[in-house]
Amino acid sequence: MVKKILIFLFVFLISASIFNGVFAQTRYAACDLCGYCPPNPAPQSWPACQKCLYPNINPDPAVKDSLKVNPKTNLPTSPVPGRQYTFLGCIKSGGDGFSNEGAAGGVVQTLLNTIFSVAGGIAFLYLIYGAFIIATSQSNPERLNYGRRVVYGAIAGLIFTLGSVFVVKFIASGILKIPGFGE
Repeated sequence: MVKKILIFLFVFLISASIFNGVFAQTRYAACDLCGYCPPNPAPQSWPACQKCLYPNINPDPAVKDSLKVNPKTNLPTSPVPGRQYTFLGCIKSGGDGFSNEGAAGGVVQTLLNTIFSVAGGIAFLYLIYGAFIIATSQSNPERLNYGRRVVYGAIAGLIFTLGSVFVVKFIASGILKIPGFGE
């Protein structure tokens, strides 16, 4: 009787290990951090988000590498630490995560770069607009003065924007030595 029980347990354990090894299927999470939730198609921003959060996987969303569940940890594929994908693009923190030292500097620098780029772009467009007004004024003194004011304002805006970038970077990285800022 004991012999039959031991044989039954032995056969059961061997068949269970063979069944798990041969018939085990890859498990998938419902959604990834980029918003890909099959059977829906991947979102339009998925390639950029994948490059940011999952740079080491197959870039084809149909392969579902970002959704594979690790059988040991029972968790889906984890993103690269210290990265967050937002509407501004890929924001990288200074450390391994957003709660570590230097993380705020990296996020603030990304925001300031975006703000200063937009301000500089607007000033440049106003410069072109003012030049167009001057070129098409046909010696009309009112239009000529208006065009000059627009050009002077655009130049002042460009100087202000470049000066702001210099002052912020100089104070943050040169004087205050904020970690993660200015890299």
